[in-house]
Amino acid sequence: MEPREQAFLEYVQGGGQVESGDWMPDDYRAKLIKFIEMHGNSELMGVLPEREWILRAPTLQRKLALTAKVQDEVGHAQLIYRVVEDLGKPREQCLEDLISGRAKFHNVFHYPTKTWGDVGVIAWLVDAAAIISQKALLKCSYAPYARIMKKICWEESFHILHGRDVVLTLMNGSDAQRELVQEALDRWWGPLMQFHGNPIRAEEDPMYVWRIKSQGNEDARQQFLDGYVPQIWELGLTVPDANLRKDEKTGVWHYTEPDWDELRSVVTGHGPRSQERLDFRRLARENSAWVRQTVLAEAA
Repeated sequence: MEPREQAFLEYVQGGGQVESGDWMPDDYRAKLIKFIEMHGNSELMGVLPEREWILRAPTLQRKLALTAKVQDEVGHAQLIYRVVEDLGKPREQCLEDLISGRAKFHNVFHYPTKTWGDVGVIAWLVDAAAIISQKALLKCSYAPYARIMKKICWEESFHILHGRDVVLTLMNGSDAQRELVQEALDRWWGPLMQFHGNPIRAEEDPMYVWRIKSQGNEDARQQFLDGYVPQIWELGLTVPDANLRKDEKTGVWHYTEPDWDELRSVVTGHGPRSQERLDFRRLARENSAWVRQTVLAEAA
């Protein structure tokens, strides 16, 4: 590592932050773009599992709440892509790489939403797993990204309350409604346990080394288990893992090893709904091309 790059590394590891116009090593910039772009892709693709249920939501208030949540997620994608643009990758290229399959999005958004129970579990537990990772970005060494995460984390916290309210309503309902939640939890537990990534040591994770994120994968997973397993049990739900237990002496949760091969397959576009959702995003982009062309022509 060259002296200037070494000095930069020591600066960010010491808590320093970088602005878009500051000098940064090429490796740092490349990793920033890859990491933040995937986050933007995930916000954009994350609306698709839930938008399918807007018209099928059981009440007008539920429709409005779900619509607002979807709008929030699209807004997050817009903010995040702006950060990527400032780093040198145009939004058009980000979207092209997404719909062509060259860029990734988060594993949980490759799966189907089969029931209204899924909507509650996604907003409550999937968003809970997400906000644990997102709060660790508030200390990101790249200042523009850290700043927008304040707004995103606030809104995601509200989404969790929405999801918990959906789940509580179902759990206080009929046996059939409670079964909707349990069945959804059974299907989503595997993807949830894969959510924070494989248990690479934080010191070996380039994103942690550059202080793009301030938390290791396993630390994030343990925080999720510590915060939400007790809530799941409190509601009378069963976690579908016979090996799940907390060591009261160490405070560490033990669990069945997630299927990392499945995770690699899913995030490379081989999930149950990967192609269907990419096709939808591709078609929507093609159908709206005339709007962009008209607006850009008038702006010129």
